[in-house]
Amino acid sequence: MSETKIQLRDNGPILVSGTFVIQDGEGNQIDLGGKTSIALCRCGHTGNSPFCDGAHKTCEFAALNRASST
Repeated sequence: MSETKIQLRDNGPILVSGTFVIQDGEGNQIDLGGKTSIALCRCGHTGNSPFCDGAHKTCEFAALNRASST
């Protein structure tokens, strides 16, 4: 099994890569078409939920997340 990596992009989406599944609110698995890397929307303006479609670039979405040093 490969490692799963989740990265919060500055002012952008959540990148997920590796081995993972995504489920809807009822627990049904969302078909990823064999993809091992996806971008999930954080801005809430995507037209392709839950995936990023680049809408954050035009809606002035801002988020800078840094790992804590504790």
